[in-house]
Amino acid sequence: MRRRATGRGTGRAAAWVAAAVVLGGLATGCDIAAEPGSQSPGGGPAGPAPAMVAPGPPGSARALLAELPVRGRAAKTGYDRAEFGSAWADSDHNGCDTRDDVLARDLAGETFRPGTHRCVVLTGRLADPYTGQAIAFSKAQASAVQVDHVVALSDAWQKGAARWPDSLRQQFANDPLNLLAVDGPANQAKGDGDAATWLPPAKSYRCRYVARQVAVKAKYRLWVTPAERDAMARVLARCPAEPAPVS
Repeated sequence: MRRRATGRGTGRAAAWVAAAVVLGGLATGCDIAAEPGSQSPGGGPAGPAPAMVAPGPPGSARALLAELPVRGRAAKTGYDRAEFGSAWADSDHNGCDTRDDVLARDLAGETFRPGTHRCVVLTGRLADPYTGQAIAFSKAQASAVQVDHVVALSDAWQKGAARWPDSLRQQFANDPLNLLAVDGPANQAKGDGDAATWLPPAKSYRCRYVARQVAVKAKYRLWVTPAERDAMARVLARCPAEPAPVS
């Protein structure tokens, strides 16, 4: 976690504390625990769990998956990016927009535009989780590295978020748990796909990717489709079974 000398930097560091607890669990394998009390209303009545979902130990990604509501995908009617607030808003009020916060978190060797209080990232190196490749980031060619919503906004809209208040949708769109700096072309290929239609090309990252999606959906009480849940279960069945620490 980055430590800043400036007041804005201190705010940025504090903003990631809650996410770091969850991400620390993800770093050790597939199994994570949702922060108690962090769930928000949304979703609908659960459908029958697919038979192939194996039970997981308490606090594991498989255990969280077994608790997610299962429903069909709702209509995309009414969806627009603006429904989730201004893109990359400074939702934590640290003086830096969310995109630059994520770049500063995920890049190595980053440099910043002078006079921006170490907010605007100019260059850096990304160890891309989706492809396993090393990517040089330059703000002059910013599309090479994009910030992905791990659970896509339109996917969330069709699985519960359409019913949320505006404030909760903006929180979701800027939640560091749901954001990763990744290879731009891989992100474009993913689009708004869920685990049933897209997984990272780097198979070594699929456990952590699916575990992160499960964590986000559990936190916000979004539902999954039967096909999505089956796909998640297939990935998690090949992951470490021990619960990961959350503190």
